[in-house]
Amino acid sequence: MAKKTNQLVSIIIPTYRQGKTIKKDVSNIHRIMSETRWDFEIIVVVDGFVDDTFEKALELDLKNTSAVGYENNRGKGYAVRYGMARASGDIIAFIDAGMEIDANGISLLLEHMEWYDADIVVGSKRHLASQVNYPFIRRLYSWAYYLLVKALFGLRVRDTQTGLKVYRRKVLADVLPRLLVKNFAFDIELLAVANHLGYTKIYEGPIKLKSDTFQSNFSGKVLLDKQIRAMLWNTLAVFYRLRVQRYYEDDKRRIWVHDKKLDLKVNTGKLGSKK
Repeated sequence: MAKKTNQLVSIIIPTYRQGKTIKKDVSNIHRIMSETRWDFEIIVVVDGFVDDTFEKALELDLKNTSAVGYENNRGKGYAVRYGMARASGDIIAFIDAGMEIDANGISLLLEHMEWYDADIVVGSKRHLASQVNYPFIRRLYSWAYYLLVKALFGLRVRDTQTGLKVYRRKVLADVLPRLLVKNFAFDIELLAVANHLGYTKIYEGPIKLKSDTFQSNFSGKVLLDKQIRAMLWNTLAVFYRLRVQRYYEDDKRRIWVHDKKLDLKVNTGKLGSKK
């Protein structure tokens, strides 16, 4: 095995209704990362106590692994912020629960971060080395959204929505307090604001996608799909805040803090954990 790094990686796993698989999923990530040269911690964030996901996560007996959560479902963006507030790593990785994305991709993206001295590395279905299989209409939708994102924000990342990303801690510390989106378009808000603030070293890395749940529900009727309409609306709202309101600028700090009062209050109390 290669020489260990001197950087700690925090792996945040936002999860919702994953009681049946959460123990297997986290154990798999822990096993894979234990075979790499990276020191790591895992933080499972249960986004709402709606099933037994939290109880199952607390049963895990793995080194440097904890589970935290809160009563009501608040969306992926909130879950990521909640995990970040409890993370100790110099580098923060997020991977969606459910293991549709092969967890070996985490270490691969970490290597990309070192190779390019990157601020952010995103897992991309459109990377030439990625192993994915999804239908033409899904590819067309992905390409159209990429063109929209490029036009609105100047981002050249071809896939902003895949649930595996790696960030420098300093990027998240600067960007997360400014964000508003908690569910749809959280990923694009984070990337667009980071890029706007000067964290422009954003690169893509390959992934292996076992399946794509969006396939089964995607009818091709883009404007009639509730999820897509919400995504587009939130994306345009991010553009409005960024370019028109200039909401994310440093001189608007008092507004962000006011908007986040509830978040900050909730974040002071960890409802459960296991080290």
